[in-house]
Amino acid sequence: MTGRRRIRSTFLPQHHRPVRATALAAGALVACASLAAGCGVVPGTTGGSGDGPIKVMTWAPSDTKATNKPGMPAFAQAYARWINSKGGINGRKLTVLTCNDHNDGVSAAKCARRAVKENVVAVVGSYSQYADSFFPPLEGAGIPYIGGYGVTNAEFTSPLSYPVNGGQPTLLAGLGKALATACGNVTLVRPDTIAGDELPVLLDSGLTTGGHRASGDVRAADDATEYSAQSAKALDGSTSGTPASGSVSGSKEGCVVPALGDRTSTFMDSFRRAREDYPQVRTAMAMGSVDQTVIDASGGASGPYEGSYITGWYPVESDARWAAMKKVIAKEAFGDNRIDSADAGVQTTWIAYTVFTRAVESLGSGEVSAGSIRAALNDGLKIPTGGLTPTLRWTTRDTWSSADDLASVGFPRMVNAHVTLQVVRQGQLVAARKGFTDVTTTLQNADVN
Repeated sequence: MTGRRRIRSTFLPQHHRPVRATALAAGALVACASLAAGCGVVPGTTGGSGDGPIKVMTWAPSDTKATNKPGMPAFAQAYARWINSKGGINGRKLTVLTCNDHNDGVSAAKCARRAVKENVVAVVGSYSQYADSFFPPLEGAGIPYIGGYGVTNAEFTSPLSYPVNGGQPTLLAGLGKALATACGNVTLVRPDTIAGDELPVLLDSGLTTGGHRASGDVRAADDATEYSAQSAKALDGSTSGTPASGSVSGSKEGCVVPALGDRTSTFMDSFRRAREDYPQVRTAMAMGSVDQTVIDASGGASGPYEGSYITGWYPVESDARWAAMKKVIAKEAFGDNRIDSADAGVQTTWIAYTVFTRAVESLGSGEVSAGSIRAALNDGLKIPTGGLTPTLRWTTRDTWSSADDLASVGFPRMVNAHVTLQVVRQGQLVAARKGFTDVTTTLQNADVN
């Protein structure tokens, strides 16, 4: 895959080979370190130096026919208003520039070039499927990418990326691990694409870790308008009389896992009609394919998602740990219907700005630049997020970090491989079990080469 092909929101591009990914990351780091100008940027000239405002950018697609995340830049601006009402960061105001990437590689590159031109110190809490378009300008200017949505492989390989979640790999591996003890036969419905070819590997890594056999694989067009044939095939596989070989769950009801990104809701419309002619099955999916808004729009408790297992990166929206974020929304964005506290994009943006603020605070009265922020994060700064994630920590020093465990499978920048398991009960997403599940070992066992 060239990386230029359009990838739907919940699928990663084809993984680089682990050794190559690690070598690329290490090489870029050496190149950056060898330039006194910080990968082409003269120290002290990046936006935010001196006593002026600290300038950052947040981008996401909006007003498109595909995936839209308008809540991310809208919340970023609300965060700036909130932090500035408290005196800013270390007494300096925060300026947030926003950009619409239009779900288009050309626009994504324009956003990145604008970030360079505007001398921002970081791109924070953003979403784009076009890493091959936006990373080269950022890497050329040494601008860190903090808290992307985790939708591209490059976010877990670029030395200038600081992801706050584990992206789609952790969600699918965690889902497989949960379904291993909860389901009989498991059938995955996924795009018939090169990117889609990676999904069974990730789901099966969790299933086999739990002693379950691999999932059945149903391929589907990722732009279809209905999925009746695929629904019937998935139901046939998940309700067949053959128990899951080697599984402790042979007598349990089957599970169907749609992983069609933006088309998951289209699949569920077809699936709702088809399932009436089959024994009871359970559905399961990863966050990004469905959220509370989709559940509400499909009928809530009477809709097709009732009883579904869903893996997410963070605690459910009703968890008390989101109280601080909700206060910001209530104070600075009340009535802004673009911002939904249950949206994983908004939640990721909150955590990303938590990371950025902590990094700037660690600099004290020193220079705030792209280089100084990178240095603070790369030096092993520990950043707590109020329990919304494990303590986040990146490092390029000769000390261990959690990313070291995942570098061998092509994710050298992943420092958070924790997921939560949620379930739809009475039309609401609630926690299916307490706490997080760490899927580091599960991913290490996955054949993602």
